[in-house]
Amino acid sequence: MYKKILMPVDVFEMDLSDKAIRHAVYLAGETGEITLFNVLPNSNRSILRGFASDIKKFEDYMLAESTKKMVSLQRLFDMPAERLHTEVRFGNIRDEILAKGKSGEYDVIVIGSRQRGMSTHLLGSNAESILRYANIPTMVVR
Repeated sequence: MYKKILMPVDVFEMDLSDKAIRHAVYLAGETGEITLFNVLPNSNRSILRGFASDIKKFEDYMLAESTKKMVSLQRLFDMPAERLHTEVRFGNIRDEILAKGKSGEYDVIVIGSRQRGMSTHLLGSNAESILRYANIPTMVVR
């Protein structure tokens, strides 16, 4: 099985992650570790120039909410807590996930996908983009 699994999650769309959880746990086996990785979009500071303090408050709030939801998401995994890790970042979803995958720490990316459509060729746009550009094995779970 895999030693280190990167599992991007959208904590505000939990149904997307639920489907991939059992696959990630299976791939981790008895000794593997899973990192739940949530990327929050950057605020567009150029549009909101006069509201810098409000942007900071909003980002702090989003970070706190995301962290709380990540802790509750950990309870869904049938594995010891010391083998589960969480990280929340701000940035472009695709770019942050690809950068994290390229860091050399991870053996595989497990990502959920829910949107079907002609524009994304039966995968969600983020999942499709990650699958296309990742340099490590990537499993998309529907």
